Amino acid sequence: IKMAGDSRFPDVDTEGSEKDEETEIVVNVGGVRQVFYGDNLNQYPETRLAELINCLSGGYDSIFSLCDDYDPGKREFYFDRDPDAFKCIIDVYYFGEIHMKKGICPICFKNEMEFWKVDLKFLDDCCKTHLSEKKEELEEIARRVQLILDDLGVDASESCWKRCQKYIWKFLEKPESSYPARVIAVLSFLFILISSVVMCVGTIPDLQVIDAEGNRMEHPTLDSIETACIGWFTMEYVLRLISSPNKLHFALSFMNIVDVLAILPFYVSLTLTHLGAKLMELSNVQQAVQALRIMRIARIFKLARHSSGLQTLTYALKRSFKELGLLLMYLAVGIFVFSALGYTMEQSHPETLFKSIPQSFWWAIITMTTVGYGDIYPKTTLGKLNAAISFLCGVIAIALPIHPIINNFVRYYNKQRVLETAAKHELELMELNSAEGKAASSKSELEDLAREGKEGPFYSSRLKVSHSDTFIHLLSEEKHYRTRLQSCK
Repeated sequence: IKMAGDSRFPDVDTEGSEKDEETEIVVNVGGVRQVFYGDNLNQYPETRLAELINCLSGGYDSIFSLCDDYDPGKREFYFDRDPDAFKCIIDVYYFGEIHMKKGICPICFKNEMEFWKVDLKFLDDCCKTHLSEKKEELEEIARRVQLILDDLGVDASESCWKRCQKYIWKFLEKPESSYPARVIAVLSFLFILISSVVMCVGTIPDLQVIDAEGNRMEHPTLDSIETACIGWFTMEYVLRLISSPNKLHFALSFMNIVDVLAILPFYVSLTLTHLGAKLMELSNVQQAVQALRIMRIARIFKLARHSSGLQTLTYALKRSFKELGLLLMYLAVGIFVFSALGYTMEQSHPETLFKSIPQSFWWAIITMTTVGYGDIYPKTTLGKLNAAISFLCGVIAIALPIHPIINNFVRYYNKQRVLETAAKHELELMELNSAEGKAASSKSELEDLAREGKEGPFYSSRLKVSHSDTFIHLLSEEKHYRTRLQSCK
């Protein structure tokens, strides 16, 4: 590539007398003039720049099908495209691969590559990863906006029962949809807290009562509160199941499985209490009931349904399996090594607390994690030195993978906030364009469009389209309308 000066450029004719290898073409992309040679461009004949060489023999119709403008006096092809992206794309003719510069929108860069007819396979792997992440973000924005649009829309062809199902589902699953829905979400949150507090308070001996057999049991008042909470949870789950659009997916969802585990022990223990005594010994029934009542701790996980922070933490841990695996591996290796060394070094002491290597695992765990209960401790000098090295190594082993886990949490939390804001801005833009379209349209214009045979989705479904630099595929099936957020600039 060189800056264009006095260049010899063949006139547009039908003979094509000069060889492609000796042809120079001058292109002007966004005000930047550059010269290319045919031998370089012909390496990739399917690209737009390579087609410019052959278009000279096809006349001006062929030329203007490939470029925005052509100056026969200066012999330049003009393109109204991004010059920064173009400088990256032409690397394929000289290096066989393309690297996307920092600061360029991945989606816009992909569109530029499609315009210049350069295959995405030439894009470097690191840039492909960035592009795929951005596409996932745009799809997530589109999904959120589409969900909101579906909630706003009312299909007159649906039956009354279908509309009622949608209303109940939105009422219970989407607190942001209305004020009563937010009230229900707060009540559900309070019932979860009350149920958890009652479960804990019921274990205090001073608040328990003695039954006829002399066994301690929960106070009847606390038992009544527990029954009321279970009744709320049951009613909430049944209504959500009935109104769910996909009942199989609903039943297999993790949070819904947690809901079942929080409700089921109450009914199973109630059944065993009233019917189980006739089938088995009373002591076995009481043990089974006690085991089931312990399962009530699962209801605390219901808080994740109403807490975005807990959901973010769960996602961050899910994305950090590799780092968590490294952490467990470091600790496992250290625990095995230092417990074996501790057992060996402490055997010379007559009052040793290290009876075996498996027993020493407990000492190594609490030492490397800097807990240090003191129930097992070394008594020899070498054993104490081994203990000092073990907790220093434990601090290092724990600290190494923590930073990536924290980064995953912060990145996902910030990403969710950005996506939430982006979806709100997208809806605001759609409403603005819808209002402008209603003000500008008139009955005569609609009749003209009807006579011309144009059925624009902008007029039939105003809330589903908007205009800007790129478009969300999920929001428009009939026509590609660009949206402001998708430009990523």
